[in-house]
Amino acid sequence: MTTFDDREKGFESKFALDQEQEFKAVARRNKLLGLWAAEKMGLNAAGAEEYGRAIVKADFDQPGEEDVFRKIAQDLEGAGLTVSEGEIRRKMDELQSIARDQIRNGE
Repeated sequence: MTTFDDREKGFESKFALDQEQEFKAVARRNKLLGLWAAEKMGLNAAGAEEYGRAIVKADFDQPGEEDVFRKIAQDLEGAGLTVSEGEIRRKMDELQSIARDQIRNGE
């Protein structure tokens, strides 16, 4: 095997690892977002955990994060809370950063 082949294999391995970590970070972000929304809605600890898992599952409805945003927004509205689109999206961005750090640190 040549040095080029070794380097290519290394890049492929790094890419696969990066993709796996990003997938885990998005799932972690979604759970954290669900826990944040559950707290706003006044759910108890068990209800919050269940809601967090539901948000993770909601991300599989369609590609991208709009399905998660839509579910959170609808559920908050359904609970009689007024939370702006900007506040939800800012929280999503904030929690994405936290989730990436947690995954990188092995938490």
